[in-house]
Amino acid sequence: MNKKNYTRWLFVLPAIIIVLALFVYPIISSFYFSFTNKNLIRPTYDFVGFDNYIAVLKDKGFWNAFLNSLKWTIFSLGGQLLVGFTAALALNKVKHLKGFYKTLLIIPWAFPSIVIAFSWQWILNGVYGFLPNILVQLGLCDTPPQFLTDRVLAFVVLVFINIWFGAPMIMVNVLAALQTVPQDQYEAAEIDGAKGWQSFLYITVPHIKVVTGLLVVLRTVWIFNNFDLIYLITGGGPAGATQTVPVYAYDMGWGTKLLGKSSAVTVLLFIFLMVVCVAYFAVLAHWEKEDK
Repeated sequence: MNKKNYTRWLFVLPAIIIVLALFVYPIISSFYFSFTNKNLIRPTYDFVGFDNYIAVLKDKGFWNAFLNSLKWTIFSLGGQLLVGFTAALALNKVKHLKGFYKTLLIIPWAFPSIVIAFSWQWILNGVYGFLPNILVQLGLCDTPPQFLTDRVLAFVVLVFINIWFGAPMIMVNVLAALQTVPQDQYEAAEIDGAKGWQSFLYITVPHIKVVTGLLVVLRTVWIFNNFDLIYLITGGGPAGATQTVPVYAYDMGWGTKLLGKSSAVTVLLFIFLMVVCVAYFAVLAHWEKEDK
């Protein structure tokens, strides 16, 4: 019996080591360095208590980044849910070439972030970009729109790109959930004279709401933590208009070399997302109790 137990642990040991190295250690080190004046230029550092947290919370740049992160998450998540849900409902009704349409719609999600970022940079560039110049040639604009250097346009464009990039993931998961709904329930509802919206509200929604809720949790954390897409396209600019908390932490850690303050930002971000996740999971638990 003991030999079997040891064998079992030997099989999972590599996974445990990887988790500890890639997940637990960074969290512990961030907490530790957040209480120090660690600087990437100096080899030594001292314990400073909560000074880093106080400095960060007093910094207007942090609150600007936090507000940008909230807007970025709310608009991106809302758009991804709307587009992904609509695409899933439409595909669920398709009888022919469903696999072809599914493959076509999932293409944005299949590309690496760096490819997407540089492609959109080329398309939207205010000097040589395809879209600004084509708008001028069509007579829709007198001068090429500065999609990446205008404060409002830059943020709107980033949200649009994130919706385009993330909606396929919502679509695939919601479509999978829709296909588990028993068809006989729809047939019974139709016989009873239920309308389409009533079947959706009282049959479809109860069956997929837990899956959708879990998707919302995962996408909220993912979008709020999103770094590469924003940094590669705008770098957080212009003038901090698209600077989110992860970009703010990166600029502080690698730009000004203040690793202690940067660690404090990441700890605050971690705590905030944990609170959000707890709230989400409380709602999911309530839904699961209702279904029993």
